[in-house]
This record gives sequence, C-alpha cells and structure tokens, in this order.
Amino acid sequence: MEQVNIRDYRPDDYNEIQKVWKETGVGGSHRGDNKDIIEESIQMGGKLIVLETEENKKITGTSWITFDGRRLHLHHIAVLPQHQNKGYGTLLTEKSLEFAKEKGYQIKLEVHQSNTNAIEIYKKIGFKRLGDYDIYIVRDLSGI
Repeated sequence: MEQVNIRDYRPDDYNEIQKVWKETGVGGSHRGDNKDIIEESIQMGGKLIVLETEENKKITGTSWITFDGRRLHLHHIAVLPQHQNKGYGTLLTEKSLEFAKEKGYQIKLEVHQSNTNAIEIYKKIGFKRLGDYDIYIVRDLSGI
C-alpha cells in the first residue's frame, strides 16, 4: 500500500473530487452533489473525508457523511480504479465509522446490489442489511 493521507475536505478540493466521483460513477453535480450542498452538509454536522496520495497530493478517494438530525448517512465512498483493491475503501469506511462513533449517531448507507466487493467490506466492518427496502428518489423537483 502506498503512503496516503486522510484529511477533511477543503473547498479547493471540489474540482478534483468531482473527477473522482465521475470516474467512479458515485455522484457528481448532475446528481445535486455541488459545492454548495457539500459545504452545507458539513455545516449541518456532516463530513467529507478525502484520501490523497502522500507523494503527489492527488485525491484518489472520498467518503461523504451527511447528517439529517437523526442519523448519519454514508455516501460516495469512492476510490479511483487504479487505486482500488489496496484497502483504501476499507480505510475510508473505517474513518467514517470513527466519525459516527464520535458523533454518537447511527450510520446508514446504500450500496448497489451488484457492488459485491463493497458489500463484503461493509459486512466485515459490521454493517447489517436493513430489510427488503426499495429506495426511491425525486431528483428533479420541477416535474412535481
């Protein structure tokens, strides 16, 4: 495993994070994950964790935790493909759980059923499947 730093998000990280999210398919501004929303979610008690290589300070992974006043939600655990299978996803998830423990709230995540590698990581760390729920969303409120 190469040397990496894990740190909190800084506003000047936004463009590089968008590239990571686009390349990994976990999010982006087209899904409402814009700079203002990120910063607002942090102000509301969330956190965006950034993983960067120590050598060149390039962002290679993220974990975004939001807070709804009741529980924390884990989003956008993403590691660039060329850095996957090195333990970074596990490291980001563990750091996210440390944050949840510090805050004292439950933490919930959603993962696509085809993402079996991530599911195995989450199960090993202690996440349990939450019933047989289907998840629905309205992204474009202008259509309502």
